[in-house]
Amino acid sequence: MSSPQKNENKGLFAAMTSGLSMFGNAMHRSVNGLLGYEGVEVINPEGGKEDAEDEAQRGRWKQEERDSYWKMMQKYIGSDVTSMVTLPVLIFEPMTMLQKMAELMEYSYLLDQADECEDPYMRLVYATSWAISVYYAYQRTWKPFNPILGETYELVNHNGIRFIAEQVSHHPPMSAGHSENEHFAYDVTSKLKTKFLGNSLDIYPVGRTRVTLKKDGVVLDLVPPPTKVNNLIFGRTWVDSPGEMIMTNLTTGDKAVLYFQPCGWLGAGRYEVDGYIYNAAEEPKILMTGKWNESMSYQQCDMEGEPLPGTEMKEVWHVADAPRNDKFQYTYFAHKLNSFDTAPKNLLASDSRLRPDRYALEKGDLSKAGAEKSSLEERQRAEKRDREARDHKFTPRWFDLTDEVTPTPWGDLEVYQYNGKYAERQAANDTSGSDEVHLASMEFNPWQYGNLSAE
Repeated sequence: MSSPQKNENKGLFAAMTSGLSMFGNAMHRSVNGLLGYEGVEVINPEGGKEDAEDEAQRGRWKQEERDSYWKMMQKYIGSDVTSMVTLPVLIFEPMTMLQKMAELMEYSYLLDQADECEDPYMRLVYATSWAISVYYAYQRTWKPFNPILGETYELVNHNGIRFIAEQVSHHPPMSAGHSENEHFAYDVTSKLKTKFLGNSLDIYPVGRTRVTLKKDGVVLDLVPPPTKVNNLIFGRTWVDSPGEMIMTNLTTGDKAVLYFQPCGWLGAGRYEVDGYIYNAAEEPKILMTGKWNESMSYQQCDMEGEPLPGTEMKEVWHVADAPRNDKFQYTYFAHKLNSFDTAPKNLLASDSRLRPDRYALEKGDLSKAGAEKSSLEERQRAEKRDREARDHKFTPRWFDLTDEVTPTPWGDLEVYQYNGKYAERQAANDTSGSDEVHLASMEFNPWQYGNLSAE
């Protein structure tokens, strides 16, 4: 296996593909001209398995639905559509953004290994592999539901962790999450920024992710790459995340810099991730390579980034088996996130599992899911009117807004901090196991002023 090549300035792995060929651009113009939608990119990332024009006609929507939706969405081109557009339920998956955040916990054992590891560079190998592992799940092309303000999601009975996430702001949409076990504590404040480009959507992760390894108190900071969702309306929808992922050990100054290759024409470079673990002096110590949908491997390297003689490439993470032909491309862990088996007995009434629109979609009732989604959105507006009438500002229950504003590559971020009250609540209740029949009968209620009916 060839090793990553060093950039002359920083030793980063250089991209092998930087764009579409002239032939590819000509093909795009031909396909778009055929459909009558100039400027809408349509490509087949699987690499020539089907004719490009046939691929352009594919997609989850009927032709008349695509035409109608395209006409509606044209006015939003170039805009951030995170919360300003009401989307049809047929493009959704039966999961919320809070549950999507929890998917990062599937391979949390890698953080356990990072905590137990004595080698500071191998710590970053384990921790970055954990950060990369979620991208296999993130390639799903269905949209998760936007959480209602005050909505929560809880996860237990998985690798000894407890996870809590809460929707802490509606405009702009912001979520905060905390997870913990005996080895690590994970904290995130997330505020997605988007740019709608017609047939694609750029997603910028304006967030702060911190992991504290408890054994030595090491603090890791993660900056993920942006994501691009291609062929939203025309063609087979697919996801790419080109760019750098940087994880910094704030305690020692060591860092990992991994490059996610952009998908080129006919799928060249898709899924590939390459880079290095550096010490505080920016000297490469370990090279990493792999594919985010398969596995990651590592090998010790010299000052030039070349493999050390006598060492070998070793696999550190491999994606788990997934269900075949799953309707929503779910992993087994994604199904567990919707299950009450991973819920505590004293589940909060604001939990995403209890959302009637999400549950109806899970059962395949699109009509009911759409009606319930509209009802929830109207009740959210009613609760906002009630708060404003009381001159009251929404206050999250499990996270506190701090005075810290942290810069990110895509804008400044107000930071929310876990306040520990959720752990106090859990300690006061028996949370072992779950009673699925009892929990499933609960009514979804994230509202601060009772279960408001639509006005």
